[in-house]
Amino acid sequence: MDGVLIDAKEWHYEALNQALGLFGYTITRAEHLSMYDGLSTRQKLEKLTIEKGLPRDLHSFINEMKQKYTTRMIYENCRPRFNHEFALSKLKAEGYKIAVCSNSIRMTIEMMMEYARLDSYLDFIISNQDVEKPNPDPEIYQTAMKQLQLQPDECLICEDNDNGIKAALASNGHLMTIRTVDDVNYDAIKERIAQIEGV
Repeated sequence: MDGVLIDAKEWHYEALNQALGLFGYTITRAEHLSMYDGLSTRQKLEKLTIEKGLPRDLHSFINEMKQKYTTRMIYENCRPRFNHEFALSKLKAEGYKIAVCSNSIRMTIEMMMEYARLDSYLDFIISNQDVEKPNPDPEIYQTAMKQLQLQPDECLICEDNDNGIKAALASNGHLMTIRTVDDVNYDAIKERIAQIEGV
């Protein structure tokens, strides 16, 4: 979702830094892009404990504050994008099954999908609360495939970050690498499907 359907990487970065800043901690942009991108908040906080000495007993409060800041940013910034609405509506009309798998919590995913007006095109969502092992483990994609009742070679996964790409490849699904949210459009997705099907 983040970096694929919603241009929200900056929101997560800023929200986490606001929460960390309450206790004098911070993550630089370079650190976020190179080490934290695509990880759940829980994973980021654990990494901060190991690398920067963040006390574990602050995790719960920082996580709670991060979610509050994220919610405010979604409310202020999340808007529909025509190319995404068009792509998902066309794919849905053509009979494709569509799911969103994200390392975010369920409330955040549901809110973003509603504000982006994409929720009506989805068969379901899977959050980091629905799996034991977050990305880069393939569990989230394997869970989606099982729920879709599809084999890995029948699935196309759109991913933008290293951890998500590792998870997608480990699931044995087909991959479409996304650089920016603008890469996610109907023509590009259909072109990738045609490549997979050898047309």
